[in-house]
Amino acid sequence: MIDECTLDDALDELESAEDFLTYFDVTFDPSIVQVSRLHILQRYHDYLAAAPGDDGDDEARRAVHRRALTQAYADFVHSTPLDEKVFKVFHMHEPQIAIIPVESLRIR
Repeated sequence: MIDECTLDDALDELESAEDFLTYFDVTFDPSIVQVSRLHILQRYHDYLAAAPGDDGDDEARRAVHRRALTQAYADFVHSTPLDEKVFKVFHMHEPQIAIIPVESLRIR
């Protein structure tokens, strides 16, 4: 059972945003998660990366993870992925131009 595992073992078993939210006992609205699942998980990852040391016992680490996930989810309760701009693609201001040499288009 996942609740009896170490934190690392449990994290290996979690697959969806709903799995993470349920495991860390974060109350959530499925309609928010349906729209923002990848954004929530990325923000959770970002918050964990910024959190002080992840080297405590499992209970302390679970608390850090729960806080990070709770905050990540809360970011999208009253905001949208477009407003939050979690992913790099939202920060691109100009179209990206790819240059393909004509020589590479010739049939050999």
